[in-house]
Amino acid sequence: MPKVLRIINRFNIGGITYNVSYLSKYLAPEYETLLVGGPEEEGEDSSLYIPESLGLKPIVLYQFQREINPLADYKAYKEIKKIIKEFKPDIVHTHASKAGAIGRLAAIHCKVPIIIHTFHGHVFHSYFGKLKTSFYKTIERYLAKHSTAIIAISNKQTKELSDEFKIVPKHKIHVIPLGFDLRRFTLNKGQNRKEFREKYNLNNDQLAIGIIGRLAPIKNHNLFIESIAHIKKQGNINFKAFIIGDGDSRDSIIESCKMNGVSWSNNAKENANIIFTSWITNIEWALHGLDIVTLTSLNEGTPVSIIEAQAAGKYVVSTNVGGIEDVLHPDCGLLSETHDKKAFFKNLNSACHLNHASLISSEKGENWALSKFSYTRLVKDMSLLYNQLLK
Repeated sequence: MPKVLRIINRFNIGGITYNVSYLSKYLAPEYETLLVGGPEEEGEDSSLYIPESLGLKPIVLYQFQREINPLADYKAYKEIKKIIKEFKPDIVHTHASKAGAIGRLAAIHCKVPIIIHTFHGHVFHSYFGKLKTSFYKTIERYLAKHSTAIIAISNKQTKELSDEFKIVPKHKIHVIPLGFDLRRFTLNKGQNRKEFREKYNLNNDQLAIGIIGRLAPIKNHNLFIESIAHIKKQGNINFKAFIIGDGDSRDSIIESCKMNGVSWSNNAKENANIIFTSWITNIEWALHGLDIVTLTSLNEGTPVSIIEAQAAGKYVVSTNVGGIEDVLHPDCGLLSETHDKKAFFKNLNSACHLNHASLISSEKGENWALSKFSYTRLVKDMSLLYNQLLK
């Protein structure tokens, strides 16, 4: 039985944890997998409950940190080399940047037969300055050269990695979209919606507009705040907005609310324009209560919240980033370029004025998401690639 050492950046709530957990669980018994990753950071909730609910026992490397830390990174590198020597994997498969760098370096030096890396996103624009970005590109080109295969999660990401940023030649890239257990987003819609709207004191005719994800500069929540301020100024839309998530940018987002004349609160019952909910673990409960799901990011891989929103039958208003063109059904949302605020405002305003029959395009979005982004498809695609590389 071939052995797979699967390494991720950290066990925080997000699509990556779900994907590595499904792969670790459901590639068995054909493959034996050991799952390794770093802990969640301050301001994040742990996602260890996801692999543990599937009967997995991941190893947590507490040396793994999001930022570059030479001493901690070297300790993590040594620990991964130790795990490789003890576990003796046939395949080392890394997911996301920090795991990809340290994990692949250890695998290269330990002469692991097959080394694979999945780009769930990238840091080649909008994250850092020119010098730091160039440094990361150089590292990624070196690591890609020594990798057996690179996995992109969308066709657009393939073009970015090969043509735009020239990280890896196209022949080395395999496109395998993300996969999830989306069935929970199709169940108990009425009850979840009732409970959510009662908790947050929403009227029957009041639109609920939400944004879901980590509170970080790259997520560009300021555009969300400005768009809510724009809707408020129209004066003809009865709404309440929700920021679902937490992170380092919370204080600056609150400051943006104040600057844009938008009222905010942490209190579920308060009649503010925007409610900060922090993290919500049972996100399907929240999605069923919302009417419109937004995304304002400057850079993404494949936005998981958009896949889940469609599975829950919600309309989407988003910036056109990452692989979202490959993810969003054209009848289930509106896209605008990241630099075009007016287009985003217009799209959100249009979505707010759609009648409910058009707004909640549940059947179309649900069928689209379930057919393209199921975890069974993910596992099948990955198994085919592993078998091909092992031969």
